[in-house]
This record gives sequence, C-alpha cells and structure tokens, in this order.
Amino acid sequence: MDFTAQPKPATALCGVVSADGKIAYPPGVKEITDKITTDEMIKRLKMVVKTFMDMDQDSEDEKQQYLPLALHLASEFFLRNPNKDVRLLVACCLADIFRIYAPEAPYTSHDKLKNLAWVKSYNICFELEDCNEIFIQLFRTLFSVINNSHNKKVQMHMLDLMSSIIMEGDGVTQELLDSILINLIPAHKNLNKQSFDLAKVLLKRTVQTIEACIANFFNQVLVLGRSSVSDLSEHVFDLIQELFAIDPHLLLSVMPQLEFKLKSNDGEERLAVVRLLAKLFGSKDSDLATQNRPLWQCFLGRFNDIHVPVRLESVKFASHCLMNHPDLAKDLTEYLKVRSHDPEEAIRHDVIVTIITAAKRDLALVNDQLLGFVRERTLDKRWRVRKEAMMGLAQLYKKYCLHGEAGKEAAEKVSWIKDKLLHIYYQNSIDDKLLVEKIFAQYLVPHNLETEERMKCLYYLYASLDPNAVKALNEMWKCQNMLRSHVRELLDLHKQPTSEANCSAMFGKLMTIAKNLPDPGKAQDFVKKFNQVLGDDEKLRSQLELLISPTCSCKQADVCVREIARKLANPKQPTNPFLEMVKFLLERIAPVHIDSEAISALVKLMNKSIEGTADDEEEGVSPDTAIRSGLELLKVLSFTHPTSFHSAETYESLLQCLRMEDDKVAEAAIQIFRNTGHKIETDLPQIRSTLIPILHQKAKRGTPHQAKQAVHCIHAIFTNKEVQLAQIFEPLSRSLNADVPEQLITPLVSLGHISMLAPDQFASPMKSVVANFIVKDLLMNDRSTGEKNGKLWSPDEEVSPEVLAKVQAIKLLVRWLLGMKNNQSKSANSTLRLLSAMLVSEGDLTEQKRISKSDMSRLRLAAGSAIMKLAQEPCYHEIITPEQFQLCALVINDECYQVRQIFAQKLHKALVKLLLPLEYMAIFALCAKDPVKERRAHARQCLLKNISIRREYIKQNPMATEKLLSLLPEYVVPYMIHLLAHDPDFTRSQDVDQLRDIKECLWFMLEVLMTKNENNSHAFMKKMAENIKLTKDAQSPDESKMNEKLYTVCDVALCVINSKSALCNADSPKDPVLPMKFFTQPEKDFCNDKSYISEETRVLLLTGKPKPAGVLGAVNKPLSATGRKPYVRSTGAETGSNINVNSELNPSTGNRSREQSSEAVETGVSENEENPVRIISVTPVKNIDPVKNKEINSDQTTQGNISSDRGKKRSVAAAGTENIQQKTDEKVDESGPPAPSKPRRGRRPKSESQGNATKNDDINKPLGKGRKRAAVSQESPGGLEAGNAKAPKLQDVAKKAVPAERQIDLQR
Repeated sequence: MDFTAQPKPATALCGVVSADGKIAYPPGVKEITDKITTDEMIKRLKMVVKTFMDMDQDSEDEKQQYLPLALHLASEFFLRNPNKDVRLLVACCLADIFRIYAPEAPYTSHDKLKNLAWVKSYNICFELEDCNEIFIQLFRTLFSVINNSHNKKVQMHMLDLMSSIIMEGDGVTQELLDSILINLIPAHKNLNKQSFDLAKVLLKRTVQTIEACIANFFNQVLVLGRSSVSDLSEHVFDLIQELFAIDPHLLLSVMPQLEFKLKSNDGEERLAVVRLLAKLFGSKDSDLATQNRPLWQCFLGRFNDIHVPVRLESVKFASHCLMNHPDLAKDLTEYLKVRSHDPEEAIRHDVIVTIITAAKRDLALVNDQLLGFVRERTLDKRWRVRKEAMMGLAQLYKKYCLHGEAGKEAAEKVSWIKDKLLHIYYQNSIDDKLLVEKIFAQYLVPHNLETEERMKCLYYLYASLDPNAVKALNEMWKCQNMLRSHVRELLDLHKQPTSEANCSAMFGKLMTIAKNLPDPGKAQDFVKKFNQVLGDDEKLRSQLELLISPTCSCKQADVCVREIARKLANPKQPTNPFLEMVKFLLERIAPVHIDSEAISALVKLMNKSIEGTADDEEEGVSPDTAIRSGLELLKVLSFTHPTSFHSAETYESLLQCLRMEDDKVAEAAIQIFRNTGHKIETDLPQIRSTLIPILHQKAKRGTPHQAKQAVHCIHAIFTNKEVQLAQIFEPLSRSLNADVPEQLITPLVSLGHISMLAPDQFASPMKSVVANFIVKDLLMNDRSTGEKNGKLWSPDEEVSPEVLAKVQAIKLLVRWLLGMKNNQSKSANSTLRLLSAMLVSEGDLTEQKRISKSDMSRLRLAAGSAIMKLAQEPCYHEIITPEQFQLCALVINDECYQVRQIFAQKLHKALVKLLLPLEYMAIFALCAKDPVKERRAHARQCLLKNISIRREYIKQNPMATEKLLSLLPEYVVPYMIHLLAHDPDFTRSQDVDQLRDIKECLWFMLEVLMTKNENNSHAFMKKMAENIKLTKDAQSPDESKMNEKLYTVCDVALCVINSKSALCNADSPKDPVLPMKFFTQPEKDFCNDKSYISEETRVLLLTGKPKPAGVLGAVNKPLSATGRKPYVRSTGAETGSNINVNSELNPSTGNRSREQSSEAVETGVSENEENPVRIISVTPVKNIDPVKNKEINSDQTTQGNISSDRGKKRSVAAAGTENIQQKTDEKVDESGPPAPSKPRRGRRPKSESQGNATKNDDINKPLGKGRKRAAVSQESPGGLEAGNAKAPKLQDVAKKAVPAERQIDLQR
C-alpha cells in the first residue's frame, strides 16, 4: 500500500508532510508498513502510543513533526486491519491525536472520520480494562473540536461514532455521561453552541439507552444527596431544564424525584426546585402539567409555602403560565386569590403584576375572578400595592376600552374599571387622589389627544359612569379648582406690600397648599422654598399667573408647565425632590383638559346628540342619556371654568336645551346660565332677550328645581333684577289657591327664593302672603284625607300634592326669614312656635287625624329641618328656646327610618361646614338609641369628621381661639348633658335601665372625643361635668326633680370619664365656660358633692350587666327570684328574629364599649309599618347556667338584621315597644310593682302578642314632646304590609323573612 498517497494535511496545521517527503517516527521506532510481521507491527505501535500519550497540546514542534504519522495511522490499512490488537493500538493513538490537535481537526477529509464511524474502530476498546478513559477522551475531543467550519456530514459522523459507543456498550459511566452533560450547562453552552447542539442530538438519538444512566445520576444527587458522584452535581437543576427541553422522556424517572424535593425541609432547596419547575411548566410547548398531574398539584401547593421567596417565585411563574397555558388559569385562580391577601407586600404586588402582564398580552388569558383580585388590591393598605393595581387597571382600560384593541366584548369585560378607579378618589389619602387625577389625565381621557377627540372621550365617559364615579369626578374638578384659587390668592398676596398680616396670611395659604400635595410634612418645606422663588423671580410669577388664569388654553398650560419646570431644574441634581413636588402642584392646577375650545367641542357633541347624528348608540349610551349627561357635565364645568362658556354659539345651544321636554336637561341649562352668564347682558343682547321670557316661564310654571334655578339666574346675571323678579312675584302671589295644591308647589318655591334673594323689596309684601295664605289657609287646613296604608314613609311620587305644598310652604317661611335676617317683627318667634307645634303634634298640626302616617313623617322632617336651617342664622339661633332645640333634636330618634336618615344627613352637612352652632352636634349622642346599626355607624363617622374639622380649623386659624366656646369639640359635653337630662325617656333618675340608656348616649359621644387626650382634654371634660353640678338648669331652675336629673346625668358622665381615662384626674388647663342659655351662674359657697347614683348602679353601668329582671313582655316586670328563671326566646327559624336573651347579671369586668348596653330587638316586621303583626313563638330552654351567663343567640339573620357593633350583642332594653312576653316552663312570680312601659324612639311600632296586649297598658307612660310613639294595637290587621324597607342593605333580608312570617301566621 502506498502510504505516500495519503491526503495532504490542512494548511492550518502544517503545509508539508516533512522536509524530505517521508513520515517522521518517534525515536527508536522503525517504519510501520505492511511489509513487517504483525508482532513487529504491534511492538512498534505500542511505542507510538507511548509517544502520543506523553505529548501535550503545547508541543507545537512535535505536533508539526508527527502530523504525517497521524494521517498515516488513520489510513484504511490500520482501521480495517484483521488483527484486533493492531486496531486497538491505532484507536488509542487516534484518541490522543484528537486530544493533541484540539480544537483543530487533524483530519480534514470526511472519509477519515467516516471510516472511524463506519468501521466502529473504537468498539474494539470495550475489551480493554481502561476503555472508559479512551471513550471519555474521545468524547471530550470531539466536543471540543466541533465548530462552525464543519458541515453536517462531519457532525453526523461524529454522532454515529459516539452513539455507537453508547448504544453498544454495557452502560454509560458517570464520567462519560459528564462529558456529554457538561455541554448543556449554560456557561459551556454559551461558549460553544456547536458542542451543545452535538450533545443535544446525541441525547435524542440515544434516549432509550442513556435514560437509565441519567435517572441514576439524578437519583444519587437529588434523593441520596451524594453530590460527590459528579462535578456537575451543583448544576442538576440547569441540566434538568435542558434535558427536558431536549426530550422529556430523558427525565421519566426523574420527575418523581422532583416531587420529593418540593417537600424538602430546606427552604432554599424548595426555592431552587420551584424555580426549575416554573420553567418546565411555564415553557410554551410544555404539556408537563397535563402529563404529570401529581407533580403539578404538588407544585401548586408551593403557592402556600411558609418560605416567602418560594411563594414569591410561585407567583412570578403564574404570569408565564397564564400566557403560555391559558387552560391552567382555572387551577391558578384559587391559589392567586389566597396570595392576593398574602401578609407580604411584595407578594401581593407581584400577584397584580402577574395578572396585569397576562391581561395586557391578551385579555382572554385572565378571567373575571383574576381581574377581581386586582380590583380588591386597589384598596390595599400599602401604597405600592394600591398604585400597581390602579396603574395596571388604567393601562387595561386604555388598551381595550379607549383604543378598542380586542373588540367590543373585551371592552365590555373591563368597562367597570373607569368607575372603580374614580371611586378611589373617595379615599382619604392624598396619594390616592393624586394618582386618580394622573390616571384620569393620562389613561381615561388622555390630555395629549386633539381637542375634539379628547372631548368626545370625556363626553361618553361621563355618560357611562355610575353615579358615585360621577360624584368623584366632580369632586376631583372641584378640588383642582379650589387649589387653583389658593395659588391665585397666594399670588395676590405677593402683589401686596410686606406686612405682618400679609406674612401670616401667606403662611396660612402655603400650609393649605401643602396639604394638597403628597407627604404634607416635606411638602411644607418645598412650598415655602417655591414661595421664595416666586417672590424673587417675577417672570416665573407671571408664568404661574398665566397658568391659573381663566383664559389659559390647554396648549398654553402645557408650555407654562414646561417653562416653570425648566427654570427650577438643576442639571447637577438628577433627582430633585423639590422639582418633583412643584410638578405635582403644577399638574393639579394646570387646565390640561378644559378651555374655551374644549367647551365648544362639548357643546357641538351635545348638539349632535340632540339632532340624532351622534355616535351615541355605537358608544353604548342612548341619545337621551348622552344629552342629559352632557348637560350635567357642562353644569359641573360651569362652576370650575365659567369663562370658557362665554360664546354666542355655546349659549345658543343652551337655549335649545331649555326648550327641550326633559326637565333635568332644562334645569342644568338654567344653572349653566346662572354660573357663566355674567357678561350676557352687555356682550350678547340677543341671547339676553331670548333668555328672559324663558326664565320667567320656568319660574312660574316649570318644575320646582327649574323655578329655583330660574330665580337665582335672574338675580345673578341681570342688572334690573328687581324689575324682573317683581314681574314674577306679583302674579304668583295673587294667584295662590290652596284648593289646587298641584299648582302651588312651583309658585311657592319661586316666591320663597325671591323673598330670600331680595328681602328689601319683597319681605313686607311676603308677610301678608305668609299670614293670610301660608299659615292660615295652607298649613292650618287639611283639605284631603290621606291614605291609611299603615306605612310610615312613601316614595316621592306617592306623596299627596297637599303635603308637598305644605312642605314647600314651610321652606318658604324659612327662606323668607333667612332673607330678612332680623326678628324685628317677631315673625321668627311665631314661625318657631308653629314648627314646634308641628313636631309636638307629630306632623298633624290640625290634629284632625285626616293625614296619613307617611305624610306626617314628611311634615315632621320638614319642621325639624326648618328649625335647624333657622339656627344657622345667628339672629334666629338666639331666639330658639331650649325646648324648641330639644324638639328639633328628637327628630333624629323619629320612628320613621327615612326621617332619621335624612335629618342626620342635613345635620352633618351643616355642622361640617361650621354653619350650625356647636350645641347641635350634641344631637348625635341620641343616635346611640337608633335600632339600626348602619345609622349608628353613620352617626359615629359624622362625629369623627366634625370633630376633626373643628380641631383642624382651630389649628389653621390662630384667631379662632377667641371663639373656642363655639368651636372646641369638647364644649359639646355640657350641651349633651343638658339634652340628655331633658330626654323624654328619662323619667326616673334612679331607674337603672334609663340610666343605662343615658350612659350609652354619653359614651357614644365621649368615645370619639376621648380618642386622644389633646391638651389634657379628658380633665377639661371632667371639670365641665363637675362645674355643671354647681349650677342649676336654666330651663327650669326651681324644679328640684329636673335639677336632680341634670346632676344624675353629670354623675353618669363623670363615671364614664373616670372609668375610661386615667388622665382625667390631672388639673384642667383652664376653667371651662358653661353656656348661660342652659345653665345658671353657680351660687357662691354652693357645694354639691352628693353622688346621685349609687355604688351598685355605678358598677352596673360600668360592667355593662344586663337587666336583672328583663322578662320579655309587653311590660317589664321584676322577678321575685332574680336571675333564677331562664329567659328563653324562639329560634330564628320560627320568628325570623335575632333577640339577645340573658339569664343572669353579667359579672364581667373591664371596660365595655357603648355597644354592649342596649340593642334593638329586631323581628321579622318592616321598619315603617304602622301596626305590623308580630308572630313570635317562644320555646323554653332549660339548664342555662346562671353563673356562667351564657347568651342564647339565634344564628338566623332577620329582616331587621340588627347586630351590635364589634360583634357584641346588646341586651334588650326597651319595654313596651321592643319586648315580647316570654313563656317559661316554671311559673314566674309576678309580685312586686310593675315597671313602667318605656317607649323607644326610632323603633318601629309593635303590637302586643302572646295574649297580654291589654295588660298594664297605661302604667306610667311618659309623654314625650314631638316624639312619635309606638302605638299599641289591640287588634292586629290580618295580613302583613310590605312597608318600605328602612335601608337598601336590609331590603333583601327583609324579603327573605316575609315568607317565614306568613307561614307562622297561617299556623296560628
């Protein structure tokens, strides 16, 4: 064989065979040819093997010298030699040759490699003891030499060679396996992509053979923990991921081992497994979750892992899983729900990110439940979580609703987002409010849109918002406008000369502005700094003035904001908190949405809706809704941007709206004219001439609301308003006719407002109208008979016209007096006597009993509200007597729920604006008697709000210290004590039940006042109560019984204050001043150290013990053996009630809240029924332990569903109206004096049951002024009236309770 004919080596390795063209052999080795014997050939080959083994890759000279020999040994003669030993020795040489020449290939001929693979020369090595080392060397060499220059044939030959060794051997050793797997590790994979690809294909080809070896390796490392078996042990999770991607069958036996590792006690180990499985389950083409359900379920369990990083990793995985495997969303939902309430902020945050990320990819990937979790987190306690949830929802809204990227169905799915985001404006945090404003400007109505597009967006957004969202948006504009006015006033102060008063006013204004920015503490410093810059930089001041001027356009605002920010920026300070704060301020005050051009665009949109050419239906709103909402929107904007409306085109459109039949549209249009039309008379005479007759017509024959707005509009925008108003007043005052009450309401409204707005002109003419018509003809006569339907309240549309006219007549009296603002004619005294008489007569002023119960409720509410309205005027407040004040206060305990509700709202509204004197805040103490939990909770919130506003006002206004008597919340205590002492329910000063009610009312107010001990206020309140005991009741100073009741209430108050505060015994910071209207001056040397409540009563009040003898009957009767007879009530299923029964005095110690004392007994009857049937069966329950005093409570909810706050049940307190006669197995000793029946205010009337309706009916019934009594009916009507539900939340429960009541009724 001609060896010299071998192919030339690659030039990269050597250029020639040798200098003389012959093959160079190692020293001592003679030429190896086919001419020598086999034994000699073996001998010489062994020496060559020894030479190649000793060579390393750095021996460049030897590599060049022996390259021809390497090529010679790869010839067919040696590879196909019939002698096994020859082939074996040649294979050893070739293995070392590959090692020495790596990474370059010593053989460039495909045939050489092909021969090695095809002949399977290396397979003869299996018979050697050290064959594994040869194979390892071979595999390492092949993986190291593979590169881009090799074509597919070369790679295939390598694969054939390696796969034949794996598949034909007895098994794959760990070292050999490592030589393959090491190429899958990310570090190696990135260095040599070709070796990774080679290993990948090799593993795929040999999966059946190598799978067991891989399983054994992972078993050793994962289960047995033998990390020493391989250098790759620390990379097991990377290897599993790569192997799974190559072929899941490679890991058939490994997956159960991962389930084992998921349950490891080592948190870090679980975390590593979770990270791995997250990649396996979440990869796009993975079906592991469906193929291996046990592992999937075990993995889901890690969402609830105790280790925070594990839960966090699980949540992060969910995003990829939702995007790549939507079918698994159902499995993930429940686990994400739990994690959305995770105690860790970071996990709750990542739940939101997970859901929002998937939703932004495709809304179909997330179900409504998942979006609901994000919705919940908008109210999270942590700002970071709330912000992420709000921003995420805003992005979804913009993508799917505004841009409509996924069609109408997707837009409908997230249409709730706009409402939810705006609702957040109700939150107290300034950060939340600012973020809502930012979201509105960037996502709901993007300010960078062109004017027409922006206004279209706003127009249809406003039309589709729910009422609460509309209120929130209106409030947002109102707050921004208020802040603009503060900044404007600050700039005005800069124009004035410097003075102490000016500096003080400026400081107050800066503090107010700082409150409207995030982190008010830091904001104060930044605002002061900004104020200094404004004082020094006149140009900056002019830019700011332009920004807040009424004529500033949106484009100008954008330029101003950028210019101011540029001036304040500091290039050397990349993060500038001062600049950020100023930007917050500028963003809030800049008119980025509304200017004259925007208003014009809105009006055009509304005109299109009126003409029917708009896209209303396409936008999801009806044309009528669009028009009405558009007018409401313009009405709101007319308050905040009145100057932008001043154009003939806008006013022409509004005139068109005035002619429309929709009353709400016309009313809104009038109000817009009222707010914006100050220049109509001078600039737009044509509009004026058209507008006047329309306003006259609305004032005479429009709806009451239109009439009010029309009168105010005339008064606001016309200079000859006296003439205009007279043209309305005279015909209306002459045409009043009480026989046609339907036509009275609008004239009464107009006349009332005219007399209030122009008292000098119309006060005198109105007096005769009031005397001759309003009082004598209208209020003192009942022309029609009311419907006796038993209801205490009826919807507005069901109220008789006569009663509506009377209500408006009462309002007219008040407006007339408010216009005069003096009592020279004593008209106010007469009016107050009339209103008091109406309250005393329960609304039936004529007492002819022709008026229905629901109409009486309306009139009681009108009378109470009228007194409260008059009290807002100082000259009338002075003449309101204590008796009249008490009558007004008792309206908050009216038997009709709606009367209590509306009166409390009016009271709160006036108090929070500081319009009412402080004594009216004491009325809220009576709310402790309200049977409805929601009403008590509302009253408490009102108190908190009022007290905080008054304290804040005192802090912000240094001059307010002079009016502390009318502002300081603690000064409500003497008014409250006096009011409770005159409570008609408080008839006996030593009656424990009545004292318990007094204590509840006192604590209702004191609990809120004593939350903080500001300026030693606890001692101050105690001192007030002590000082009252040194005075007498100014209302009846000579009545010893009345004074005793006053002192008793003081003692109860002192008892409560002492028990709730350890700080009240300190010295009072100042001596309190008592109101002389209610208390006389203390007499000299008068000392009243007597205790008006016994020690036993004191303990009873403080421990909150229930009644010692509270038999549930029509009349309370003490038992001869107190506490021995168990009190039993029926189950909830039988009665639909939730009655709390106590068998023994509660010996519990410690302080109890107000909720423990007395709770309403709510049974399955409607709140506002006149004589409802109460069907209650009472089943005796024995074996009640009188020592442990266990309460028997029904688990059934009721129609009333009244439970106490904080989960505590209130013991039954009200006899006669609330208590039910109870039957027991044992005979009750009824000896002893019967307790008086004590009606309860605000409770629904009850009829007697259990056959004792007439027993002790008239014993000691206290007569209350102006309080509606719960009538005791001896004959119950045959059926239950549906009545009017007392509160929206209770309606559903009420409906559920009715069938049960009817069933029991039939059984009777």
